[in-house]
Amino acid sequence: MSLERLDIRGVRNLSAQSLRDLRQVNVFFGVNGSGKTSLLESIHLLGLARSFRTAHIKSVISHGQNDCTVYGEIAREQGPVVSVGVRRERDGNLDARVAGTPVKARAELAQVMPLQLVHADSFGILTGAPIERRQFLDWGVFHVEHQFLAAWQHFQKAIKQRNSLLRHGKINEYLLRPWDEQLAVAGEQIDASRAAYLTALKPVFEQFLQQLSPHLQDVELRYRRGWDRDLALVEALEQSRTADVQQGYTHIGPQRADIRVVFEGKPAADNLSRGQLKLVICALKLAAGELLQLAGHGPCIYLVDDLTAELDIEHCRQVATMLGEMQVQQFVTCIQRKDVEAIWRDIDPSSTAMFHVEHGDIQRLPAE
Repeated sequence: MSLERLDIRGVRNLSAQSLRDLRQVNVFFGVNGSGKTSLLESIHLLGLARSFRTAHIKSVISHGQNDCTVYGEIAREQGPVVSVGVRRERDGNLDARVAGTPVKARAELAQVMPLQLVHADSFGILTGAPIERRQFLDWGVFHVEHQFLAAWQHFQKAIKQRNSLLRHGKINEYLLRPWDEQLAVAGEQIDASRAAYLTALKPVFEQFLQQLSPHLQDVELRYRRGWDRDLALVEALEQSRTADVQQGYTHIGPQRADIRVVFEGKPAADNLSRGQLKLVICALKLAAGELLQLAGHGPCIYLVDDLTAELDIEHCRQVATMLGEMQVQQFVTCIQRKDVEAIWRDIDPSSTAMFHVEHGDIQRLPAE
């Protein structure tokens, strides 16, 4: 799968753009503030109908514009080219279409064009709150386990109703019990899917990390499901009921799950340098994409913002080589052209497109 055409209108400081004949490796270089990250943000909008930089769509839309629009054409290994279009308005309204047909759920977009993102905020997987690690985990589970989305939606409905009852207080167990049972069924399904996915991910992650840095071979992923591992979720909810009623929310369950990333038994975030942390992040993202292909779901598209930040040229080359071996499409940004030439020096020019970004304008460089 690859994005062959990309049209952008009304996104931040970018002028209207129409990029055709996109390649496996698409590199955008230019000074900070030129619009490189906005280009990646546009692709993210196309795939998920939201930005990875802000939750406020108003900030994404160009000054003086009422909306922004991103249109793409996606080539698949089998079947015809699929058109995808996303328009976001300042008031938050969304108009998304796949092959000309309106889609109501963002999950439908995500299935059409799976994305993996590596950027400055990706460090949150290691240094941020548990929700960031759950989102990384659930991305993979969503794409390889078709039943996961239904279980997750069922769980969200059940916990919303349960928490609503808890906030009102003065309730008895007979009111909570039906929601406990529904929450427990969906929660156990979510946990089983997450645990199975992480079991499959670990050896792939370890292989990539070993290639990137043999010194990090002691990095380990540990899964915490969000409640006592010796109890069924319905039992844990019953034991937690008094505290839940007193404090007005559900304390335990898959919404409290986490992945611990440890190095030599200690939190990796506290014991590794920024460069080493970025290698761990790259290995996690590479492993997630590889597992998607191993599961028979085809490749995802990688968005890599400022690859050279925290990494030396040699490690950048290693990441670029691994992405090339996976045969995934890449949209990568960096600041200087000399970095582009150093990192991708051995790549077949026919599979690479180079773009210079300046003051919101994107210019394709002639093939050498």
